[in-house]
Amino acid sequence: MSMRSSLASILFIGLPLGLAAQAAGPDDSAALAGQVAGDTYISATGLFRIAVPVLPELGGNITDTPNVVTFADSFTTHITIAVIPLDATQRWELSTGSKKDYLVKFFSDFLLADFRQKFPGSAVESATFLPNLQNGALLVYALLPGGSMFNPRLVLFGASDNLPTAKRGNLLFVKGDNIFILSSEIAERATERSLYTKTTAQEDEILRNRLLEVLGAIRFTGTVAATPSAGK
Repeated sequence: MSMRSSLASILFIGLPLGLAAQAAGPDDSAALAGQVAGDTYISATGLFRIAVPVLPELGGNITDTPNVVTFADSFTTHITIAVIPLDATQRWELSTGSKKDYLVKFFSDFLLADFRQKFPGSAVESATFLPNLQNGALLVYALLPGGSMFNPRLVLFGASDNLPTAKRGNLLFVKGDNIFILSSEIAERATERSLYTKTTAQEDEILRNRLLEVLGAIRFTGTVAATPSAGK
């Protein structure tokens, strides 16, 4: 899997027409590229594991590809973890500049470019570099017009006119020869519509805390699984 196709999966995974995505309940790993052992999801790359953050009784499900996993439920949870191997060009760019500049360029060249292609008008609302987190991490808040992962629910209930602008938090950091991308959305912007009253600062705090909580739950293994899927 190329870097761009891996990143494209972040846009589409979890939607009804996912790109080569497979779905399963939190207690069923048969349909997954990775696996579920007890209450733990183990990535197909072998690079991390995490306690499953959704419950089957709340409509929780796991959707993954070899490099991307999404945890979602029927209410407000939508969390994506992507692990993208850096090719020789990306490793060279990383080695010749600052971590901050590299992560900003990576987000702009790949994620933001794909967001804009799928959801015209997508933009970065704000971004912060966190030098003491994972040896340097970039936290980006992006606005995606019509780009909510909860849009299918709006369509189901006949509220598909004037789809709201989604707000997604993205946390990027490099670990070894891979870039990790953690992403989550403020669901209430889509589901509460005119009743939604949270401020930008409140949204930022919610997304930041959520992404840091996800990061804190990840256990990095540091060994790539010897599976053919990791190199597709």
